[in-house]
Amino acid sequence: MGRFIYDTMANSVDIDDRTLAHLRIVVMNKLRRSESFMFDIEVGDGSGRRSFWMHPSVPIQFHFFGSRSPRINRAWVEELMLVASGPNGLAIVPEPSEDSFVEEG
Repeated sequence: MGRFIYDTMANSVDIDDRTLAHLRIVVMNKLRRSESFMFDIEVGDGSGRRSFWMHPSVPIQFHFFGSRSPRINRAWVEELMLVASGPNGLAIVPEPSEDSFVEEG
């Protein structure tokens, strides 16, 4: 279980390391392009949902508790990027199978 930290520890959410690794790629790419967006997540303790306005000026951390980097599912990254660019912003969607990604070209 990893932790997403937005600005301070008071603004943190625990997220599975595998999911967090995929979110990190999406967030990094959006912010690198100076694209602000909403990140909406269910809080793991069942206390509801939290929304974070993701902006390049706010410090963020991705704290992984596992020592090994998970294998990245490109199809999931693409799906998360599409969701993040939509009107509701980034939310965790179920991981698709890696065969569901069709290369264009």
